[in-house]
Amino acid sequence: MSEENIFLFVPNIIGYGRIVLAIIAFYFLPTNYIVASTCYVISALLDALDGHAARYFKQGTKFGAMLDQLTDRCGTMGLVTVLAHLYPKYMFPLIMSMVIDISCHWIYVHSVILQGKQSHKFVDMSENPIMSIYYTNRPVLFTMCLGYEAFFNALYLLYFTEGPTIIGLSLFRIIIYLSAPIMIVKTFISLLHCVVAAKNMAIIDVNERKDALKKEK
Repeated sequence: MSEENIFLFVPNIIGYGRIVLAIIAFYFLPTNYIVASTCYVISALLDALDGHAARYFKQGTKFGAMLDQLTDRCGTMGLVTVLAHLYPKYMFPLIMSMVIDISCHWIYVHSVILQGKQSHKFVDMSENPIMSIYYTNRPVLFTMCLGYEAFFNALYLLYFTEGPTIIGLSLFRIIIYLSAPIMIVKTFISLLHCVVAAKNMAIIDVNERKDALKKEK
């Protein structure tokens, strides 16, 4: 039996496509909002498709999970970086949003890797009722991610155009008003990830120090 080429798995190929679309979006963000927004939105929507592909073809991999995570974080980071320049008045909260998104996801993923085999000593996110729903209910997770991305994308589009109107109100403004609470909740959840990750890493440190002291004796 020939060795599988993980890099050519269907969900990973979709991931490469997402990266290409994100790079195109980054290039056009300052100059062409139609091309930039279209590429960004398609890249974000493909995030759901690669997950389905991984389950359908049974091609879930650690590489694919990390590729997906990095594409998500870097995609949002690129958009928010441009937003900070388009809306200099709100640069500080936009930068803080980007820092929270990147740092909290990084420390959480890193802590999970360090844990290795799961232990009852580690803090389990699923024990929290809010996080249990967040992790186990796919429609809820999809809505949270969609709302988060919709907020920043609508804010970007609003800088260039009011867009179509509904009952005399800009569609992009409506999206911002509806998605803002979701964005705030998801930011809070990211901070919760950071707290849990820090506690779990502290547990790892304590256990490692105990083992080191035992060896010294």
